[in-house]
Amino acid sequence: MYKNLAATLVAACFFSPVFSQTTSAKGSVAGPVKAGFVYVSPITEAGWTRQHDEGRKAVEAALGNQVKTTFVENVAEGADAERVIRDLAATGHQIIFTPSFGYMEPTLKVAQDYPHVKFESITGYKTTPNVATANARYYEGRYLAGIAAGRMSKTGVAGFVAGFPIPEVLQGINAFTLGMRSVNPKATVKVVWLNVWFDPPKERDAAMALFNQDVDVIAFHTGSTAVMAAAQERGKMAVAYHSDMRKTGPDAQIVAVTHQWGSYYTERVRAVQNGTWKSANVWGDVREGMIRVGDFGTRVPAAVQQEVLNAQKAVGAGKLQPFRAGKVPVRDNEGQERIAAGQALPDAQILQMNWLVEGVVGKVSR
Repeated sequence: MYKNLAATLVAACFFSPVFSQTTSAKGSVAGPVKAGFVYVSPITEAGWTRQHDEGRKAVEAALGNQVKTTFVENVAEGADAERVIRDLAATGHQIIFTPSFGYMEPTLKVAQDYPHVKFESITGYKTTPNVATANARYYEGRYLAGIAAGRMSKTGVAGFVAGFPIPEVLQGINAFTLGMRSVNPKATVKVVWLNVWFDPPKERDAAMALFNQDVDVIAFHTGSTAVMAAAQERGKMAVAYHSDMRKTGPDAQIVAVTHQWGSYYTERVRAVQNGTWKSANVWGDVREGMIRVGDFGTRVPAAVQQEVLNAQKAVGAGKLQPFRAGKVPVRDNEGQERIAAGQALPDAQILQMNWLVEGVVGKVSR
């Protein structure tokens, strides 16, 4: 996941939302492909790391004895990451996936010393002949979840527990708020910043504090299931993120925004196997299946479920864009116009997002 606001803003200058090829591998791989995965947190029952490990398992299921995978979990960003990535490269892994923004520089360092190994920097933005990058338009799923939250909330007040005020997170908060307000124009979203990605006790405390402020539905951009567990405990509702969390919140979950990495990971390993791997910069979306909204809870009426699923089809078809204004402009929560009436925000501005939309109660620390 992303770690640094300034670096992420720089990313916007280099990140292309289209698949751009730069160089190709030479020759196919004899024998099973050795694929390595480095995880920034422990593999828990749900969350960011869980989804990437599900992607690894999907590679094994698709390729069988044509692949051998290795993973290392709970690896801190920085020196530890470089050591682990280097160890994987040195032990014959032909492709290494590093799914955390803070792994980008360590990945590039190791890649320089191992030019014949292929690296996949997930949420990174710097490519080289043997380093590819990939990310997803998570905000599309956030907008859809906002529709569900807007329909289900009785108070019209939602909470959002967030890690860091970086573009990816701000995109999600804004899209979620716009989704809520598309069905309840008076809805508000209260944000709490944690300045950490994975800290279950801190995540839980933030959720509990929000539930004491008229919040009856909550979303989050953190790495554990703590917010969902808090909603279950308090009898509130929550939007799961990264993974389906109905096991944690059987009564609390209304919908899940899930990340689907299996197809992408399988495609990239297969490309190494047959010698067609190319460095690329990918920004996947609902249409490509990298983001999916579903896994509705039992409290969600069939009509609401269908409304969300129909909206998901519209997003996939390009007919519904979360950051397109209708007949009136979209303003931030300080009153400044951000999207002119009838216009859509271009990708370059989405990638550099540093503001909160009208309806959000909170500030971006700059």
